[in-house]
Amino acid sequence: MINNLQIQVVVLAAGQGTRMNSDIPKILHTLGGRPVLYYVLDLAHQMTPQDIILVINPSLKNMHTPFTHQTVVQHPAQGTGDAVKWALPHVKKEGYVLILYGDTPLVLKETLARMIDLAHSRPEMAVIVLGMRPLDKQDYARLILNEKGEVEDIIEHKDLASSQKEISLCNSGVMLIRSDLLESFLVALKPNNAAKEYYLTDLIKIARLAGHPCGIVEGEASEFMGINTRQDLAKAEGTLQKRWRDKAMTEGVTFIDPHHTYLSYDTNLESDVTLHPFVVLGTGVTIEKGAEVLPFCRLSDTTVGSRASVGPFAHLRGGTYLQERTEIGNFVEVKNSTVGPEAKVKHLSYIGDTDIGSKTNVGAGTITCNYDGFSKFKTQIGNGVSIGSNSSLIAPLSIGDYAIVGAGSVITQDVESDTLVIARSKQINIEKGAIKFREKREKRKDF
Repeated sequence: MINNLQIQVVVLAAGQGTRMNSDIPKILHTLGGRPVLYYVLDLAHQMTPQDIILVINPSLKNMHTPFTHQTVVQHPAQGTGDAVKWALPHVKKEGYVLILYGDTPLVLKETLARMIDLAHSRPEMAVIVLGMRPLDKQDYARLILNEKGEVEDIIEHKDLASSQKEISLCNSGVMLIRSDLLESFLVALKPNNAAKEYYLTDLIKIARLAGHPCGIVEGEASEFMGINTRQDLAKAEGTLQKRWRDKAMTEGVTFIDPHHTYLSYDTNLESDVTLHPFVVLGTGVTIEKGAEVLPFCRLSDTTVGSRASVGPFAHLRGGTYLQERTEIGNFVEVKNSTVGPEAKVKHLSYIGDTDIGSKTNVGAGTITCNYDGFSKFKTQIGNGVSIGSNSSLIAPLSIGDYAIVGAGSVITQDVESDTLVIARSKQINIEKGAIKFREKREKRKDF
């Protein structure tokens, strides 16, 4: 409910999406870290509606989403007007019905709020249409306005007269319809077109013939891009990324090269964060104040603490938490681990299922061996520990505070605090052995 206006949302998502050339329905293709449809359902929930009704095709009847809504199946598919008819049994007679589209994920809440503001101030309007002025009008239907600036008709592109083709105001498809009139309007729809389908756009003419005015609100054309092809998906991704980066920069984030840094729908960046080129942030990432992520890093399901440093060429995933002033260096992978304040893992290491204490230093080439082929095991490393380069830590394992592990060690048993542990094979030096080895190899070449 916005401005005390009761709203129900109908999301039309029954399109087949054959132009995607994919086994995945077009509304379930991933955009910015989640399916296209989820943006529309999320937007619908932001409007605080009484109900959300999702209209799908039979192939999607087993689909589940994380949002609360009713679902109806349109079968057979006979156009947008027919799709709304399938939702009609669930629509209450009070308030308004907002029509959204499951393949149009870029619509802004602020734009819909302006439609609702108009409905609140002009309750006599039966239908409010969301219009746009795209640079390329392509095959869009045009909105015909009267001298009052109200919508008189929506004319499909193929039916435009020559003089009407230059009209710049196009139909986005989004509509706000009075609930008490919706059923009578839908009953009056006729499939008087080549496709023999029921078009929702015909509601304007029906409303006008019944003596009801119809209004218009304009939005930016970029909001109404439908996802029908892979090219559309890529364009929508670019639009979302720009929105998110612009918002982040306004809030105090530095992008060294914004065009080559990628965020997700739920990315959380605090002020004074710096992101370098070719950083990819998957879902579930929070980067706290003053942290820096260097080039060619990928993060997902990770929290980076304040003033921490990551990269370059680092991979953090699966429930990783870097505390304040942690340093993760080049070619380091961290998974499902907590790295304590001011700890360092600087070079060529894998840290998995591990808790590392504060001010611990992990040397180059260190591996936590957390998987035995059947189960994952935990490694606990205390505060102020020094792990020598090229060490293998065989979990389950605990290394106490301020212990020192000699370089090249394979540690299989727990290490007490303040212990120096060296676990290497004994070194054997054979005098002149290198000469003898080479001579032996040379003799083999003679055969």
